[in-house]
Amino acid sequence: MKKYITYLSLGTLFLISSCEEMLEVDLPQNQISSEQVFSDKQTAYAALAGLYSGLYDNSPLSGDNAGKLLGVYTDDLNYYSMTASLGTVELFNNTQRANNTVIASYWSGAYQQVYVANSILDGLARSTALSSADKDQIRGEVLLIRSILFFYLQQSFGDIPMPSVIDYRINQNLSKKSSADVLELLRSDLLESIQIIRNDYRHTDRIFANRKVAELMLAKVYMAQNKWSDAEALLKTIVQSNLYVFQNDITKVFTKSSTHVLWQLKPLISADGTKEAILYYFANAAPTSFALSSDLINSFSSVDIRKQNWIAEVKVGANTWYRTDKYKLRSANTTEFSIIFRLEEVYLLLAEALAQQNKIVESLPYVNATRTRAKISVLTQPIDRSILLNEILLEWRREFFTETGHRFFDLKRFGRLEDLKTTKPNWATYQALWPLPEREILMNPNLNPQNNGY
Repeated sequence: MKKYITYLSLGTLFLISSCEEMLEVDLPQNQISSEQVFSDKQTAYAALAGLYSGLYDNSPLSGDNAGKLLGVYTDDLNYYSMTASLGTVELFNNTQRANNTVIASYWSGAYQQVYVANSILDGLARSTALSSADKDQIRGEVLLIRSILFFYLQQSFGDIPMPSVIDYRINQNLSKKSSADVLELLRSDLLESIQIIRNDYRHTDRIFANRKVAELMLAKVYMAQNKWSDAEALLKTIVQSNLYVFQNDITKVFTKSSTHVLWQLKPLISADGTKEAILYYFANAAPTSFALSSDLINSFSSVDIRKQNWIAEVKVGANTWYRTDKYKLRSANTTEFSIIFRLEEVYLLLAEALAQQNKIVESLPYVNATRTRAKISVLTQPIDRSILLNEILLEWRREFFTETGHRFFDLKRFGRLEDLKTTKPNWATYQALWPLPEREILMNPNLNPQNNGY
């Protein structure tokens, strides 16, 4: 443990094959030490590419993770497989317990990637071979990724441990930090990331994060802290950047080449469909897992072209179900990656931050951008602040359903999780947080007390 950060296996480093255009490196047959990894630019960036691949494969950002789990937990998705995954059934019925296996997997997947991030940071600190520019770039991206992971954990569980080292003797005894402290530490890390990460993209497909992604993430932290003016300032720098252009063609929103994309993750195998395209697909038969809820469907007006382009109707006899159809290609995929952040999120966050400060006139163009593209009526003056905020929340739902847990996080930020009681009969106030996984508390009693209600 003292001499090596960790051993990066051959399989881990081969994850760079999932990121085309990455540098190819000759690797030993078995494994290499951390000193070797961070004594060379190629292998250092390969380790970073492995972290990105891990995000796609097993993290809250994976296309088959937070989007589906928080979708069934709230009111966007129904779940029709009552036996396949008891953990998901409990989330759908809002009856989850501390031994829920799906929640435990969500926790462990996030912390596994945090460990990889910490391993890279440790290796960078030890390296004497890498240039300052490469050290800064890698550190900036890793701090950003770790901050995103911690943010998802904080939003889902509240008070959480925040490991920053790789020594298991320390990590297995960590105590929790309060939610407020977590957000402050994320603010500090993201400010550093913004200072050292490049503004331009390292890859034309935007599969690696840049400074604007860090600025957006910091704005999301500020929004969670109700620091509306701080969020506004950051969001405006993104809107004003010449890197991004609002996508007015509804059919191109989920194509990888569009310049409204801030950051996306590439499927690990070339030509595979995104996880989202595969997970939510069903046709010519009743759904056996996930389908869109009638409550979500009814939130769209008949003229909203998002309903026509992003939702597919499946009729079987007298029954009708709906599936999300944002990603179209389940194979032979050359045009779709899993989008994590897109410009529409920046617009709606900015509309929200401005409305919260009662800057009604300034807020309207940002909420109206997605409405105009959707061919629904725009909001105009005079409009009451509370009505505007309600319309912004509705627009969040219609624009971002099934994407990376948006519905849950948006309702929480608006203080509107209690709205779920109208469609989720088992919803209780304490369920604003998930239970800490029982097995984690058994291994580390310092994680006590358990979240209220569990």
